[in-house]
Amino acid sequence: MNERSHTVLIGAFIVGALLIAITGAIFLSSTGYGTDRQRISMVFDGSVKGLTLGAPVALRGVQIGQVTDIRLILDTDTVDVIMLVEAEINSSNIQRRGSISGSLMDELIARGMRAQLNTQSFLTGLLYVQLDFFPGSEIRLANIESEYPQIPTIPTELERLQREIESIDIAKMADDLGSIAEGVDQFVNNPEFQTLPGELQTALESFEAMTGELRATLQTSGPKIDELLANANTTVKTVNAELPQLSALAKENLALLDEAILAFESAMLEIDGLVSEDSATTFELNKALRELSAAGRALQMLAKTLEEQPEAVIRGKREETR
Repeated sequence: MNERSHTVLIGAFIVGALLIAITGAIFLSSTGYGTDRQRISMVFDGSVKGLTLGAPVALRGVQIGQVTDIRLILDTDTVDVIMLVEAEINSSNIQRRGSISGSLMDELIARGMRAQLNTQSFLTGLLYVQLDFFPGSEIRLANIESEYPQIPTIPTELERLQREIESIDIAKMADDLGSIAEGVDQFVNNPEFQTLPGELQTALESFEAMTGELRATLQTSGPKIDELLANANTTVKTVNAELPQLSALAKENLALLDEAILAFESAMLEIDGLVSEDSATTFELNKALRELSAAGRALQMLAKTLEEQPEAVIRGKREETR
């Protein structure tokens, strides 16, 4: 068999293989086989160290896919590093019920489905993608060019804790601790602090002495205080016994005072009647005053006559000559 025959056979074999592949693809497409797989993309903010190709993708612990690609995207405008992870979901592992209009993935994302990086084993440090529902969480999608639907991601509690630890300024904390230690050392070595225990001991001794004096004073004054309390108790009992009598006496005095007030009011009314302008007493009093005034004028005339004619007492008043 010459070289030309080998070439023809090889070409025929390649054409046959292509026809078989195309026929198989058409057959699989017509039967629906292979349509149960869907690609998704996820963008993580932190490091994806420990995540490898083929790592599981699980929904609440049930593996439904695997990681197919891990890429690092550098945004030269903002100098941001984006960790893009693509995965393939095998829908044959998910049993469906009911019907839904529209995209199932969009509906799941709207109901809170988010992606997280969790640890497969603390010994190996390998990671896997955990899908779960977090209702009410914010939908944060990265601005990337991907032909696959993007699932929002959220950090785990461990990642949050790690970020908080990484944000702590250890150097500043060490400087602060050094400053505190230096301040404590200066305070302890201060001469005034060195004398503080002796002063404190003196103060305690003075307090103990004062306590002893107070105890002795209380022992001496105790009987007197008891006697004073007993006298006070007797006085209170006496007051309680005599209080009804004092109350009755006060009531009697108040009744007498009311009678005196009524009598005074009656007398004032009588006086008011006597001194009123139209009363008989006032009329008689005015008449007596007029008569007294006339008598006074007569006495004045008599005194004048006696002054001018002293002899008028013997001879009588002489007639005035015109």
